[in-house]
Amino acid sequence: METTLHRQLKELYAGSPHEIEMRIGRYRIDALRGDELIEVQCASLSAIGRKIADLVKRHRVRVVKPVVHRTRILKSKKKDGPITSRRLSPKKGGPLDLFEDLIYFTRLFPHPNLVIEAPCVDVQQLRVPTKGRRRRRRWNTDYDVADVMLESIGESIELRQREDLLALVGLPDGGEAFDTADLAKRIDRPRWVAQKIAYVLRQTGAIEAHGRKRSGILYKAA
Repeated sequence: METTLHRQLKELYAGSPHEIEMRIGRYRIDALRGDELIEVQCASLSAIGRKIADLVKRHRVRVVKPVVHRTRILKSKKKDGPITSRRLSPKKGGPLDLFEDLIYFTRLFPHPNLVIEAPCVDVQQLRVPTKGRRRRRRWNTDYDVADVMLESIGESIELRQREDLLALVGLPDGGEAFDTADLAKRIDRPRWVAQKIAYVLRQTGAIEAHGRKRSGILYKAA
């Protein structure tokens, strides 16, 4: 089911209200803006990989992948009922979260017909109690997410070429060799996060292996 956030972003990026939910060949596209196809993807990019691979052969495509910065949690006893509580989630997201999804786009990006845009958004998430057996299972939550709505939108990041990925993690062209432990320190994240980022950078041609030391493979900007 389409969330309010998805609908709001379609309307925001469309060239006009009449250029939403358009048919292009065998695909339904979220929006058009001039000669550019807009595909909004709030879920994993893995779900649209094949579709985008087909479309970029003949069209200019902009994939809009929002990065959630802050989430305000709203609770209600039912989807259309009054809000019973509001609180701001302590969890914060940022641009580096993009790499979690770019893992699925390493065969697509970079491409001359593809732009990945990541607007930083604050959202409201509406939660309602879970019904039925699933609620009694220990490993499941006691709520369902009924909807996600846009609260505010901030800076947007555009990825067009591999150098944009390097800029995202603050790696200069022609810098010193580094391993994933060095990268983890640079971005102030755990090493396993740095390993995922290094995988994306290597698969997209942004970095290349440049030897090895005891702590792991050394990389340099390509």
